[in-house]
Amino acid sequence: MGKWLIRWMTRTPTRWSHMRGLPWQQFAMLLTAIFLLFSVVGFYNDLNEGGRMPYAVALAIAFATGANAALWAFVSTRLRMYWLLGIIALQFFLTHLNEMIRQWIESTWHPAPVLPESGVHFAATSILVVVVASYICFLRFMGMTGRDAMRVRNELELAHSIQKTLVPPVSVTTPRFEIYGVSEPSEKVGGDLVDAVQLPGGDMVAYLADIAGHGLQAGILMGMLKTSARTALGDSNPGDAGGAVPSRLMLRLNQVLPQVKEAHMYATFAALRLNDDGEAFYGMAASTPLLHWDAAERRATRIEEEQFPLGLLPVSQYPFSPLAMGPGDVVLIATDGILEVTGEAKALHGVEFGIEALERLLVRQIADPLPVLAAAILAGVRSYGRQLDDQTLLLVRRRAE
Repeated sequence: MGKWLIRWMTRTPTRWSHMRGLPWQQFAMLLTAIFLLFSVVGFYNDLNEGGRMPYAVALAIAFATGANAALWAFVSTRLRMYWLLGIIALQFFLTHLNEMIRQWIESTWHPAPVLPESGVHFAATSILVVVVASYICFLRFMGMTGRDAMRVRNELELAHSIQKTLVPPVSVTTPRFEIYGVSEPSEKVGGDLVDAVQLPGGDMVAYLADIAGHGLQAGILMGMLKTSARTALGDSNPGDAGGAVPSRLMLRLNQVLPQVKEAHMYATFAALRLNDDGEAFYGMAASTPLLHWDAAERRATRIEEEQFPLGLLPVSQYPFSPLAMGPGDVVLIATDGILEVTGEAKALHGVEFGIEALERLLVRQIADPLPVLAAAILAGVRSYGRQLDDQTLLLVRRRAE
């Protein structure tokens, strides 16, 4: 109990945590607006006394009540919880404090008596002035935050356009394979990546990557990963066979990413090498399961491999394995933004979409062109539950001989 109380008292309030990020100039304007607005209480007390309160007393009490409100705002957004307890305790003495201020002013400065009519006029005018001044300060504060919000919005719009440039829909057809990939970010900028790159010898490497998290930070790392991947694949040796090229790619990315990211970030990765002669190979780094539809046997199988993600720990190798794909076979890889969508219907509330539902969608729409199949999967996922993470698909079909 004692440890819990200490943790509670020393933590920073989270309800207004977004206010801690305000620049001091904006925060000072907000505090000024709050101070002026609540100073009305002091002049209201003067009105309740029929305007008989000396001007200096009315001003002092108005200052005290405004300062108390501003102090509430400051402590509840910037300081730890034990300061909040002190502010709460102060409220029990606030009336007594105002009376002490009044007695001190009257005994020290002996202000002249105020006629009720003049006092009421003074209090009413003061209320009008401080309310207008408070309104102006609130407008200034909203103008400051509005400019910042507009700047951030413009930056996000720019980042979104960059996102569309970096991760456009992928549609490639080779003599043996059809490749289609699409990514739908959960925000303006996402951390998922799908791409297909032709090797110097003519073969293709199609891959899907998922940066941990989403938003601008993940999007920046995603752009770095794509640049590194394309550079590495472009420099590959045309004579490399099997999974040698993608395996070296994953090792290289695992070495490069720690130098350009924060410690907690990493990337899951899945890649397919698709050769002109029809051979296929796959490799995975902490990826979601790979679904393989076998057209000859009319069934789908899952391929899962345990391997460390990219950019997290030193890894000596990322192995690749052959993947037998006959004519009409389809391979599907989806990021966890699809698999982990939770149901919104009452019967499915909190239940994840999962690999089984994805497999059923794949089998049901297997005869459709790949873009239609991808659209059907994304539509099915969105009807199941709300999108909270980036959703990305990579589909590969072996063409008929």
